[in-house]
Amino acid sequence: MAESLETPLRVPANLGEETAAFDLPLQLPLVSVRDVVVFPMMILPLFVGRDASVKAVESALAGERLLLLSAQKRVEAEDPRPEDIYSVGTVVNMIRMLKLPDGRVKILVQGLRRARLVEFAQSRPFYMVKIQPLDEGTETREKGIRVEALMRNVKERLERIISLGKAIPYDVLLVANGLKSPGRLADLVSSNLELGVEEAQRILEITDPVTRLKKVGEHLNLELELLTVQHEIESEAKEEINKAQREYFLREQLKAIQKELGDADERQQEVHELRRKVKKAKMSPAGQEECMKQISRLEHMHPDSAEATLIRTYVDWMVSLPWSKSTKESIDLKIARRVLDEDHHNLEKVKERILEYLAVTKVKKRMKGPILCFVGPPGVGKTSLGKSIARCLGRRFVRISLGGIKDEAEIRGHRRTYVGALPGRILQGLKQAGSNNPVFMLDEIDKIGTDFRGDPASALLEVLDPEQNSNFSDHYLGVPFDLSKVMFIATANLLDPIPPALRDRMEVMFLSGYTEEEKLFIVRSFILPRQFSDHGIRSRWLRISDGAILKAIREYTREAGLRNIEREMAKICRRVVREIAEGKQKSFHIQAGNIAKYLGVRRFIPEPERRQDEIGVAMGLAWTEVGGELMPIEATAMKGKGQILLTGQLGEVMKESAQTALSFVRSRAREWNIAEDVFGEKDIHIHVPAGAIPKDGPSAGITVAAALVSLFTGVPLRKEVAMTGEITLRGMVLPVGGLKEKILAARGAGLRIVVLPEGNRKDLDELPRNVKMSLSFVFVQHMDEVLPVCLTEWERNQTERTHERHPVPTPVEMRRKKLPEEVRWKSR
Repeated sequence: MAESLETPLRVPANLGEETAAFDLPLQLPLVSVRDVVVFPMMILPLFVGRDASVKAVESALAGERLLLLSAQKRVEAEDPRPEDIYSVGTVVNMIRMLKLPDGRVKILVQGLRRARLVEFAQSRPFYMVKIQPLDEGTETREKGIRVEALMRNVKERLERIISLGKAIPYDVLLVANGLKSPGRLADLVSSNLELGVEEAQRILEITDPVTRLKKVGEHLNLELELLTVQHEIESEAKEEINKAQREYFLREQLKAIQKELGDADERQQEVHELRRKVKKAKMSPAGQEECMKQISRLEHMHPDSAEATLIRTYVDWMVSLPWSKSTKESIDLKIARRVLDEDHHNLEKVKERILEYLAVTKVKKRMKGPILCFVGPPGVGKTSLGKSIARCLGRRFVRISLGGIKDEAEIRGHRRTYVGALPGRILQGLKQAGSNNPVFMLDEIDKIGTDFRGDPASALLEVLDPEQNSNFSDHYLGVPFDLSKVMFIATANLLDPIPPALRDRMEVMFLSGYTEEEKLFIVRSFILPRQFSDHGIRSRWLRISDGAILKAIREYTREAGLRNIEREMAKICRRVVREIAEGKQKSFHIQAGNIAKYLGVRRFIPEPERRQDEIGVAMGLAWTEVGGELMPIEATAMKGKGQILLTGQLGEVMKESAQTALSFVRSRAREWNIAEDVFGEKDIHIHVPAGAIPKDGPSAGITVAAALVSLFTGVPLRKEVAMTGEITLRGMVLPVGGLKEKILAARGAGLRIVVLPEGNRKDLDELPRNVKMSLSFVFVQHMDEVLPVCLTEWERNQTERTHERHPVPTPVEMRRKKLPEEVRWKSR
């Protein structure tokens, strides 16, 4: 029976000191209220809406117009039970009643006296309860000095609270000053403090007036503290506003005084200085116009506003960019050639291209910078080559790494509307260089990402296009900037991930891996002197033989570049320095025989030492972003239904190549004396180690075909032969890429014969002479030319099998075929 309550105006019922004693009936109708606790001698309006409450009001009107109002414990209870109603309430007198059109009743009640709910005498159609009036105690009549002091304290705090802005009518203070009873004062203050229902109910249930007044005093103290802090916060905010207004007026007055005296203020000096910097920067007409426009806006702004800070930052960026600052080039082709040779061994094609550019620049002063892209495995000197180019050109060098960039704004910059906006990495690099014609390296351009924030590779299209980059537009600047004098050099490990449109704008130059002889020369000429200097080693302390270096290259590193061999040399130097520091030895001579003492157990074993002629295992060659790699391909057969299983994380192209090789072998089964029913009775499993590394591409086609032919005919494959080439359904062998890296990998692994497509014969011209002399190359056009080279005794085996076709040998037979005769005899 909780009631809806409009905001009550808590007015004291009597301005006098004590009310006349009156007798209360022992049984009254009950109306439960929510959100409010009614105190004695207070007048407030209530809305009564539910049927039981309306009937209780009508019953009271028919009698002595008295009700018991008691608060609900649970506000959400629509039909409260006896246990949901507090046992202490207030007996009220209904002064007025008004029936509303929606069926509700509005009553005006006056609190009379506290009463305890003793028993529920009736529950339907409304609650009728027996009550017990609560005595106010005797201390009201026996007031002493302490009670008087307590009352004064409460009245003073009430006045202080009202003065701090508490929404309490001033009439309440007047009434409180006229009260002499502590109980009446406590009820008056409690009803105007906006206490919660539970806290107000606890105060209502206190019968002793002095105790009740002390409790009210505690709430007054808390309210006073809150209002004091709130008032301090408001005062501080008001003081800040007043201070800002005062400073503004003072500045305006100072400006007027300085104007009369002919002196310029700080703001005018700042604006004048910015305009001077803009003119000194020699910007493009569009850039100068935009800067002057922004400075004019700044002149009419408050200097401490956020927009003024953004404009200052923008103008500072504009004047700090090298619009017309260029590095003077000193072009001497002989010196440039010497610098390139000092820094890098070999790389003749790249050096020739740089010298050609220098020659044209020397003849024609105004030339657009070339857009070069160095593609090659890690550690071959792509980044350091850019530094050498800048050195021989006499230009400054700037490098930014594009690996992992996914936001277009990293290239073009952010728009000035964003908080913390900045120009893109291109203009930041030019500011760092301090000139508009540096050598600008875009490192790892093949590792740019893409997500919802845009495509940075597309943003680079304008940067790397000589026809467009003279008007490069950065989102932050909002005006064109000339990049045509910049020499851009991009680097990548692989060419495939670069978008075709971006690839088309660059002059691609491939940097292949180094041969063992080249690595030996570079270690001797560059790496060891640098490591000796870094570790403080004198040349007489340490000598390393060529054999030791070559062994470190072959058995401790397997890479196209030089980073790992440099780490191994640094490891040797650290070990030597430690032993010298400990006084164990003063000179060291490292040879191939004792290098393991310094580098540990060898990591790579030459391939012929690891392997023997096996059935179904062919050695292929792969080209990865880190250089050439050996790729053994294994094939085996087992009883089944003619299914083929491909494992080793193979890509779609490689899977299709394996299917093509199998189809070709099946088509030639009769010619090679392979039982035709074997393809329907055996499952074939082709595996390419290592299984954790993804592999793809068509160049393993002839390798898969050779492994399958060896498996079906039982003829072992030669361990010293490696091969690469794409195969067609008719057995034709097509050319492949990455030939130099693959051949270097085969040579580094100790293989002697390499089978190559005839279409790749022209690529051998790029190989050093010593590499070509150390290997035997067999060029083929058809698979029929591959098998005699890679299979042991292929021709003799084919002659022996002319009159009889054999099924696929079992694994036991395969193992026995590899054993010597005496061992096979003993195994029986």
